[in-house]
Amino acid sequence: KQLSNDLKTKIVHHHGLGEGYRKLSQRFKLSVSTVRNILRKWKTTGSVQVKARSGRPRKISDRQKRRMVRTVRVNPQTSTKDLQHHLAADGVTVHRSTIRRTLHKEMLYARVMQRKPFLRPQHKQSRLRYAQAHLDKPASFWNKVLWTDETKIELFGHNKGRYAWRKKNTAFQEKHLLPTVKYGGGSIMLWGCVASAGTGNLVKVEGRMDSTQYQQILETNVQESVTKLKLRRGWIFQQDNDPKHCSKSTKAFMQRNKYNVLEWPSQSPDLNIIENLWCELKRAVHARKPSNLNELEMFCKEEWSKIPSTTIQTLIGTYRKRLEAVISAKGGSTKY
Repeated sequence: KQLSNDLKTKIVHHHGLGEGYRKLSQRFKLSVSTVRNILRKWKTTGSVQVKARSGRPRKISDRQKRRMVRTVRVNPQTSTKDLQHHLAADGVTVHRSTIRRTLHKEMLYARVMQRKPFLRPQHKQSRLRYAQAHLDKPASFWNKVLWTDETKIELFGHNKGRYAWRKKNTAFQEKHLLPTVKYGGGSIMLWGCVASAGTGNLVKVEGRMDSTQYQQILETNVQESVTKLKLRRGWIFQQDNDPKHCSKSTKAFMQRNKYNVLEWPSQSPDLNIIENLWCELKRAVHARKPSNLNELEMFCKEEWSKIPSTTIQTLIGTYRKRLEAVISAKGGSTKY
């Protein structure tokens, strides 16, 4: 245990008053050898303070550290094994954990890369134009929007927990395994819509959806959802730029039905609030552990109807932040 400098100074003071090693050890409840070492140091150096020690010399020099930092900043996907080989070429042999610690001191940490749609320059320009054009739209504008989208949900999806508390050598006990089924055990495709007042219709897509089936879904569900959600005249229809959404026949259908379609930038799921609701829906459905596709569809519709309107209103209320994030990223990907 490291003794304080104050205590050491007191020992020196009392020794100066004539007290011997044994008496000092009894007074301060220390061993005689400890008192002797303190006084010996004081007599030799004139001080009781412990000087900083050099410790073991670092294997990675400052120059090599700067080169490592520069390497991972230029190419963030560089592995510690690659860096280990670079150092070995300089005659430096270190463990990868040493490389990690060195980079941690520079506030660089290895993290799982986020998956985002690939954005070409024209995509970024389109996203930037959309964000700038709609940045100052009032809340009343977004409250008129009917947000729509499709999603696939698997019977045994990937949203279930991937961690389990267990002891060593119990990894293959049945309760510690995450069962997998080929192709997710089957899946269904869903089309849904929402507005500020809540969730609209959620329907299962039969087979592979083409323009004709998409138009049938719109004809059956859009006006019904608009009425249910009490969207007034001048409501706005939102959809992404999927080919079946933008086909000639679909555009003609929308013109006949006088849809006011929101101009939408391609590769922009982060600008559609319904994407957040899909994640919430899948978590809730998989928590109920459906055993077949019929149960899966039933649970989806039940959980969809349970999503509170306040959740949707919060997403709409913070929509400006999404647009600001796109502008800040110059049309690039955002955290949303």
